[in-house]
Amino acid sequence: MLSLRFEDGTIRIGGDGDEGAAGALDGLAFVERDARSLTWRAPAHRYPDLRAALDEAGVGYEDRVLDAPALDLTTTYDLREYQRTALDAWREAGDRGVVELPTGSGKTVVAIGAMVALGVPTLVVVPTVDLLEQWRRELEAEFDREVGQMGGGEQRLAPLTVSTYDSAYLRADDVGDRFGLVIFDEVHHLGGEGYRDIARLLPAPARMGLTATFERPDGAHEVVADLVGPRVYRRTADDLAGDHLAEYDIKRVTVTLSEAERERYEAAQGTFTDYLASSNIRMRSGSDYQELVKRSGNDPRAREALLAKQRARDVMMHADAKVEKLERILDRHREDRIIVFTASTDLVYRLSERFLLPAITHQTGASERRTILRRFREGEYARVVTANVLDEGVDVPDANVAVVLSGSGSEREFTQRLGRVLRPKTDGGRALLYELVTAETAEEGVASRRR
Repeated sequence: MLSLRFEDGTIRIGGDGDEGAAGALDGLAFVERDARSLTWRAPAHRYPDLRAALDEAGVGYEDRVLDAPALDLTTTYDLREYQRTALDAWREAGDRGVVELPTGSGKTVVAIGAMVALGVPTLVVVPTVDLLEQWRRELEAEFDREVGQMGGGEQRLAPLTVSTYDSAYLRADDVGDRFGLVIFDEVHHLGGEGYRDIARLLPAPARMGLTATFERPDGAHEVVADLVGPRVYRRTADDLAGDHLAEYDIKRVTVTLSEAERERYEAAQGTFTDYLASSNIRMRSGSDYQELVKRSGNDPRAREALLAKQRARDVMMHADAKVEKLERILDRHREDRIIVFTASTDLVYRLSERFLLPAITHQTGASERRTILRRFREGEYARVVTANVLDEGVDVPDANVAVVLSGSGSEREFTQRLGRVLRPKTDGGRALLYELVTAETAEEGVASRRR
């Protein structure tokens, strides 16, 4: 009889298999013969496929892959209709797949529902330490049990464990047999080259991905679908607005450059476009930009074009008219809770100083950030300004007005920023997002792409 064991991120297939077993294994493209140990090996993530193939061939085997005894879990959550439908869709897909729901709609609740339904040790993988701590607190409160943690200075395993992507990448081949279910929060991160190995090294047959924006511009969501399962359920902010999330409005506000700003912008943009025209680079994709960066290493004109592009970007994103418009928005919404988003750390501190706004950037320490968000949650602060770090992976207190002064052309970034004001509302109020765009600049194209 064959034996299946987890070893170093693979399934080791040993034992005294008969000719039928050898034939069945030789016929599997994902199984390789290990000449040194005289066994076969399969990638850990193909564990369910291996079992299915052996069962179909009528080959007997002893399965010792998972050391994951059953758990008795209960939840106090009463899943909303769409959360229940999402969970049902995932279960019907064989306990595999991606659930796409907007920020604030309760993706964590769907995951907890899956943990209760399966009752197996579970690994939750998250992109940031902030999210790691949020998940650990949530699971400890919901299940009244100690929850393990890998990341944030700790390496502590438990039947329910939360890990950062980085820690999971380092330890998946060692601890993979401890979990029957793996949940990837912000699963689009799994499309990154290194992080893909987390899913490949884990044998967990049940897999759930959570995200507000599944598809990636580079097409790597197809890799995620192969490793976790396809998208099995999707609802947008529009689908849930009103019944479950706040109704919302998006107002695009166009501002113009001053004469001096226009002169600087045109000069810089002209240097950039002139080089593109002479070098036959069209900037239609990320590969075109990479080509420009590569050329800048040994071509002074390419380097100057890159620098000019940055100067033009700074002018259009930091336009004085945006700051003046923000002042009027802040005055108009004195009674509202406001988050101001920019793409520039320098602009964050400029706005913080001018309007006395608490600022959160990548330079803000974890303790200070938690203090700012706590005071925002408790109402001591009514507004904050940030550069990117609140887009994802941070539990942001309820706000009802967002102002996007600048950003990238990423649909994901825009969706996440909108989601920061789309929390469930009990007072029937509407959420509002202002999008400030500098007229007759490249920012108009950026704004169109993200929408």
